[in-house]
Amino acid sequence: MSAIQQLLTDHIDIWTAAETEKKSGRGRASGSAAGVYGIKKMRELILELAVRGKLVPQDVNDEPASELLKRIQIEKAKLLDEGKIKNGKLLDQDVVEEMPFTLPTGWAYSRLGNVVDIIRGITFPGSEKTKVPADGRVACLRTSNVQDQIEWHDILYIREEFVSRDDQILMPRDIVMSMANSRELVGKVALVGSTINQRTSFGGFLGVLRPYLIEPRFVMALLRTPHTREALIDSASQTTNIANISLAKLRPLFFAIPPLAEQHRIVAKVDELMALCDQLEAQHSDAADAHEQLVSYLLGTITQSQSAADFNANWQRIAAHFGTLFTTEASIDALKQALLQLAVMGKLVAQDANDEPASELLKRIQAEKSKLVAEGKIRKDKPQVATPEDQEPFELPPGWAWSRLSNIATILSGHGFNSEDFNNESGAKVIKITNAGVYEFIESSDYLPENFKIEYPRYIVNEGDLILALTRPYISTGLKISQCPPSYNNSLLNQRVAAIKPNCEILNRYLFTFLKSPHVLKIYQDKFGNSGLQPNLKVSDVSELIVAIPPQKEQPRIVAKMQEFLEICDQLMSRITTADQHQKKLADALVEQAVAT
Repeated sequence: MSAIQQLLTDHIDIWTAAETEKKSGRGRASGSAAGVYGIKKMRELILELAVRGKLVPQDVNDEPASELLKRIQIEKAKLLDEGKIKNGKLLDQDVVEEMPFTLPTGWAYSRLGNVVDIIRGITFPGSEKTKVPADGRVACLRTSNVQDQIEWHDILYIREEFVSRDDQILMPRDIVMSMANSRELVGKVALVGSTINQRTSFGGFLGVLRPYLIEPRFVMALLRTPHTREALIDSASQTTNIANISLAKLRPLFFAIPPLAEQHRIVAKVDELMALCDQLEAQHSDAADAHEQLVSYLLGTITQSQSAADFNANWQRIAAHFGTLFTTEASIDALKQALLQLAVMGKLVAQDANDEPASELLKRIQAEKSKLVAEGKIRKDKPQVATPEDQEPFELPPGWAWSRLSNIATILSGHGFNSEDFNNESGAKVIKITNAGVYEFIESSDYLPENFKIEYPRYIVNEGDLILALTRPYISTGLKISQCPPSYNNSLLNQRVAAIKPNCEILNRYLFTFLKSPHVLKIYQDKFGNSGLQPNLKVSDVSELIVAIPPQKEQPRIVAKMQEFLEICDQLMSRITTADQHQKKLADALVEQAVAT
């Protein structure tokens, strides 16, 4: 086993421990698929060692790279005479000061432009492109086709007359580079295969690198190393949204060249080690998927428990393996959602038979609202249809009751204030839809004239009121609902936002807990489905929501227990973050050690 292979296999626990982001796919060197930080660093290390001569041993019997460079110059002169290339000029070879490492035996240094022909793509009017092939048209690659490999679907076709030179037709084993793109994607490269099924050119935002007598996959390894990627990005000129790599910056790029025989050994070893990375990533992904499914299943058993004995048995099964189950951000998030669901189903704390039932609480609330209506202080609500028992979302514990939200709270929709009345400096604070985050209030600097609070008293919002976005009211992870903070007490409510003002006998924090539950999120997701329309809630969509109401004395117990569990979840998340940062540092240290050796 080689030293590098041993480095990889001896530290698999480090390479696979540090998560970055949830994977959206798999594949070699895929930026979106590489969800494990350590494996991403491992891939980068393999490429870095490859282009420094540390991946395979040198062989004294190999023809030295200096001889290869001589043969390249002869080949370039021949092609220049034949008119097949435009530029045979030799760039300055004095790159000693730029060398980031000592060259291995048999290697030589050069400039990229001395060993690779670089061709810019064709330009054509946007009106000329089509996705339909036809006689007289040629396929044309664009930046979206340059991924980890060339993506041959979704190809454009343009009239062949826009191809002015033979070298602008793609050849097998060409390297296609994104020369103009966003800063993070500029310089991205993909290798053309050994065969091309149709005559193909490439657009003006692309360039083709065509190596002279050098293994193209070795050039690919160089261009994909972090060191070279950083150099290309730093050298790119930047406009508002686009970074451009010029030939003047690309041609002089430092290039350490191994003997040709060693190049072939290097790319073979790169393939072998990248395959090992693929296996590790696949195994890690499979394990992560299995872990996620197990957590989801076990948490589902407690929310779906049919009796106290069933619930206790299911919970004990989770508690016995708590330290193994809740070790990732995804599992902690799932635990939070399960706790919220348990809270609103009355399964988070024990019921007390001495508590006044919620039905009596609802009677008092209704009597108080009737009194206020009679006094002209509030408007009379529209009659709400009771929920038939067979339509109740789930069975409630003893002492609980179902109620429409409008029976226990006042729901207020914001006013459409004129845009010219807003300012960013002083006056009455305004709550806009941009302030409604997912479970958090996002403060901003939006003000209206102070006297508007007198002119629009109906749209006053107070501390503790619940703020709900009516346009795009949710994302996949939760409802855009939060509590009005003290700093926004006595503020004005703008259009497309609702304020929910619970009756004084309903604890705001319990209602907030209920509205954060997966149960409520699913109601609105099911309502809008996959119609593709932008979700827009009407006030009636909010007021008619059916809420599970606990006895008044049970509400603070639920909130306190929920807060206790959330603090535990936050502590677990903090430990995971700390451990993840530690694993990333270990992976970085392994890379630095391997490169420096």
